[in-house]
Amino acid sequence: MLNVNTDKTNRILGNMCFTLYGRDHISDMIGENTFLISPLSFFQVNPVQTEKLYGKVLEFAGLTGTERVWDMYCGAGTISLSLAEKANHVFGVEIVTEAVENAKENARLNGIDNAEFFAGKAEEVVPRLYAENAEKYRADVVCVDPPRKGCEASLLATILEMAPEKIVYVSCDPATLARDIRILTEGGYELKKAVPVDMFPQTMHVETVCLLSKKP
Repeated sequence: MLNVNTDKTNRILGNMCFTLYGRDHISDMIGENTFLISPLSFFQVNPVQTEKLYGKVLEFAGLTGTERVWDMYCGAGTISLSLAEKANHVFGVEIVTEAVENAKENARLNGIDNAEFFAGKAEEVVPRLYAENAEKYRADVVCVDPPRKGCEASLLATILEMAPEKIVYVSCDPATLARDIRILTEGGYELKKAVPVDMFPQTMHVETVCLLSKKP
């Protein structure tokens, strides 16, 4: 694939991709699910640790089959579809349109029909949908896996208004994780667990999975 980016910013990839040879996507498996991934879709690069990371997300979510779940910053649906197998219904939101299309196709590919995906900024889509129909778009469990800048304040405000029983926060930046955890704990949540996952051996980077529960 050839990617074109002429913008003078810190963004690595541009919006235009051209297939030079072969297919316009790759496929990979996490657990029992198969995922199609386009060039602009986010996908973890360490498959062995990815399975452990998502397993920890599922463990912390503690789903019983009755829950409605929001997966914010869902990418190609990798976490969403893992959650959907244990939940009543999953909503996913992602800013990259190609990734959302991948997520929808991955749901069809794996026979999952209780996951719904939206394209757009999480901090815009979730507050808008929740304001339009709070009952439909409420969540018992919220999972967030934001970029290094963490969650926008408007999204955290909507999560607090939504008041899910649990929040599972997946972070690739300890500093923004600490900032957002402070906001959530001041908003009525308690940090129960935090587990690091070494996705990038012999580097300074680490993923962290946190479980927050609503205070009684």
